[in-house]
Amino acid sequence: MATYQSVHLSKRPTGRVELGETFSTQIHRSPIAADLQDGEVILRVIYLSIDPAMRGWIDEERSYLPPVQIGEVMRGFGLGVVEESKSSLFPEGTYALAKTGWTEIIKLSESDLEEIDDQLTNSLTDWLDVLGFTGMTAYFGITDVGKVKEGDLVVVTGAAGATGLMAGQIAKIKGATVIGIAGSDEKCSWLVEDMGFDDALNYRAVDFERKLESATASLIDVFYDNVGGEILDMALLRAKPHARFVMCGAISQHNEKAYGLRNYLMVTRMRVTMQGFIIFDYSQRFPEARQQLSKWLSKGLIRRRPTILQGGISQAEVALLGLYEGLNTGKLLIEVDGGQRDQ
Repeated sequence: MATYQSVHLSKRPTGRVELGETFSTQIHRSPIAADLQDGEVILRVIYLSIDPAMRGWIDEERSYLPPVQIGEVMRGFGLGVVEESKSSLFPEGTYALAKTGWTEIIKLSESDLEEIDDQLTNSLTDWLDVLGFTGMTAYFGITDVGKVKEGDLVVVTGAAGATGLMAGQIAKIKGATVIGIAGSDEKCSWLVEDMGFDDALNYRAVDFERKLESATASLIDVFYDNVGGEILDMALLRAKPHARFVMCGAISQHNEKAYGLRNYLMVTRMRVTMQGFIIFDYSQRFPEARQQLSKWLSKGLIRRRPTILQGGISQAEVALLGLYEGLNTGKLLIEVDGGQRDQ
């Protein structure tokens, strides 16, 4: 009997994800063609996206999605290939995107699948990176929320991560001067030398605050925040009047006690706009974003370097923990089925 593995939430962490305790692996009988109803398919997952938001999905706090329940397959988005089908829209061999969860194989309705358009890119991983929620979050955050324009000074936190890397490059395309903030000298050098950022600062440096003040002498027009916490507090002191703060994420706050802002009054003094947003709010405009991102990608205006962990579904919890420790540059993916990887 053929089997597959899936990873389930076993315990809600109070801080960091605990290896071997927060999640557990279960083995199941693999579905077969005879199990399918009309309009259903069996999808074998090839790549699984690992995202900072996942940590929030396993908390019980009120949010934009209901929390993953104890015992459920961990929520996640992936790309796979249709192995068996009773759908005319998704025949066998079709590549598709779906909310797969942390699993190797899943039976889905055709309404739960999104076919990829190979005219936009010839790389499967791009669909979870530049053309996925990552790239589109950066796109709408920079263009719609931040309203970045030529001449702006844009500061991006988490700049070597998936969304920050895209946000910085899109801001450059819009004519801004872009400063990235990352967690090592190596990442900072990479952002400037390979990814086209104008400057990059290591937040772990002992003189980081002084360097931030110097680099933002003209003051910040747009602050694209993926980190939150103390760096956000510092940025408020550097805000230009009517600055736009794009509140995309707060990766520093997921596993630690929440940091209370001390410089909040600067929001009033500088008439700062701080706006949060969720990518699902823009679902009707995904085609627009993907078309534009694809054009920039084909012209070499956007570059990417995903971090792909091999070893299958068992690496998912390791990857999630590593995400908060700076494991990755660019998008973090799990290669669930190595037989179908990008060539």
